[in-house]
Amino acid sequence: MFRTDLANTEHRKEQMYMSEKFIRAEEVAEVMEISVAYAYKIIRKLNQELSDKGFITVTGRVNREYFNERVYSVNPPKKKAGEE
Repeated sequence: MFRTDLANTEHRKEQMYMSEKFIRAEEVAEVMEISVAYAYKIIRKLNQELSDKGFITVTGRVNREYFNERVYSVNPPKKKAGEE
């Protein structure tokens, strides 16, 4: 294998890992059976929650594990004092 082939292979592995790590609006829309526009709204909300906790976020994508936790969790996150 040439050096460029090896670099391309590594790059593809990284891309696959990242696509497994993050969920995009199109997939959110499909999973939740909603419009892509509304999926973006949900992603913005989840990313804001993560940002408030000090995490770095990526526009238009959300951490898949956090998405699953917030969407499918039986126990919703606790609200801060003074929130409704």
